[in-house]
Amino acid sequence: MQKNKIITSEHSKQTIMNKISDKAHIDPNARIGKNVTIYPFAYIEGDVVIGDNCIIYPYVSIMNGTRMGSGNRIFQNTVLGADPQDFNFRGDKSRLIIGNDNYIRENVVINRATFSDGKTVIGNKNFFMEGVHISHDTKIGHANVLGYGTKIAGNCEIGNRVIFSSGVIANPGTRVGDVAMIQSGTRFSKDVPPFIIASDNPVHYGGVNTTVLRNYGVDDKTLAHIANAYRLIFHGQTSLFDAINQVEEQVPDDKLVREIIDFVRASRLGVIGKM
Repeated sequence: MQKNKIITSEHSKQTIMNKISDKAHIDPNARIGKNVTIYPFAYIEGDVVIGDNCIIYPYVSIMNGTRMGSGNRIFQNTVLGADPQDFNFRGDKSRLIIGNDNYIRENVVINRATFSDGKTVIGNKNFFMEGVHISHDTKIGHANVLGYGTKIAGNCEIGNRVIFSSGVIANPGTRVGDVAMIQSGTRFSKDVPPFIIASDNPVHYGGVNTTVLRNYGVDDKTLAHIANAYRLIFHGQTSLFDAINQVEEQVPDDKLVREIIDFVRASRLGVIGKM
């Protein structure tokens, strides 16, 4: 690897010192930030922005339309900004937006959006393990963990601090609320509300994600309110609409309870475990 190769960053309009191998293929129009390390055999196209302090390992491909923030580590054989695997794709110049401080491990594929007015978005401080695939137009928040071989279909929405165990499949258009946990091998085609554990096939409600919520400072009183809300939603003999009305009537108003209500009311596909 060539040490301290001097390059000119079009983004910063100044000469900076980076560690970039002369065996990497980098289009001269790509905009590279400061203190970036790029290993041999990386492939970077022209319509790409890479922020400061990123590390790009060998055999990574970063395709046109990718915009990456600072402090990201991209491991071997990952493809960022791949064309969407969508029969509606007609070659639009769409975007993949990646935030800061993400770890993206080996063999991950993230597709950009299908149409020019769309974008796939990855937030900050996410950890994507080997073999994760994130499809077109999906939005992922912050501090999530996606386990080995997890597959997220197109147009999904993933909140913050969500944990996917290995081999999870999220079908198109589904949403996952904050601090949810999806256990290994689970497949789902409806929304997973915040703060719960989802497991098995067919997928079902597996209780409140209490251990993780406590780690984030949620007290026992609030946990009891969350559990009561979900008792009404999942164990009551009513429609989802009526269950939410019961939550509003019977459970003390709380920020996290309100988040549950708003999430469920916004659902277009319905939630797991409810007809």
